[in-house]
Amino acid sequence: MNTKLSAWLHAFRLRTLPLALSSIITGSFAAYNQSFNGLVFGLAILTTLLLQILSNLANDFGDSEKGTDNDDRIGPKRAIQAGLLTFSEMKTAITVNVILCLVAGIALIYQALGVKPITLFFFILGLAAIAAAIKYTVGKGAYGYSGLGDVFVFLFFGVVGVNGSYYLQTQQFNPLVFFLGITIGCFSAGVLNLNNMRDRESDAKANKNTLVVKIGLRFAKYYQSALILFGLGAAFYYVFYTATAWIAYLPVLVFPMFLLLNTQITKVEDPKDFDPFLKKLALCTFAFSILFALGQVFL
Repeated sequence: MNTKLSAWLHAFRLRTLPLALSSIITGSFAAYNQSFNGLVFGLAILTTLLLQILSNLANDFGDSEKGTDNDDRIGPKRAIQAGLLTFSEMKTAITVNVILCLVAGIALIYQALGVKPITLFFFILGLAAIAAAIKYTVGKGAYGYSGLGDVFVFLFFGVVGVNGSYYLQTQQFNPLVFFLGITIGCFSAGVLNLNNMRDRESDAKANKNTLVVKIGLRFAKYYQSALILFGLGAAFYYVFYTATAWIAYLPVLVFPMFLLLNTQITKVEDPKDFDPFLKKLALCTFAFSILFALGQVFL
């Protein structure tokens, strides 16, 4: 494979993409038996992928610029840190990706809503998502360095992603769908918390004051358990109150995996041993969204 192409694929961090798609799949298929537009779904998937890649590129740039990506970091080396890409190349890629996000997002909103007052609201929401993707680590006011990353991940990966995609399909809000947003938001925040537990020592040295750095490893594990259990509880509440056939309970099949992962996570002592659980929790979340979608399709 071309060396430069490999460098960009490394920077895109493809393993993060399934988690990003979980909110869109869950929200869109919650609407499946009311109103479902395949083109809107496809554009939502594209926009979300571009936003996640933008976030990954910006994180690579921001953490490298601040010196957080260094030899003390346990996780996989970032592209700039590894010398695969320059700051200039990454800045150009971020700019291009912002443009692509805007084009895909505008196409999505127009296809779903046309020109209405609510269209402006979704456009502003899209701009906020782009800003959040960049400002996590980039600039002096990077919110990831002050312990606010969990809040933004919960909101944009969960509540906004699920309820936004549901609205784009149905053009209405459903209070029960907020429980699905809570579910995906909790699981996504759990992935971030695992990442921050893994990098706690190096983050503290680099003055990256994540929530884990602030509360310590012991309470971060309690927080992790609360996220998983609260997410599962919200999911069960939604399924229990909306199911009209046994097939709607399909996503419950993955619940034991979440509980097993949580038990294993509480026993981790060496920070580097948190790393495999990031992928496992992300894939469990993706599996939940797929099983949820299948349950709605075959109702």
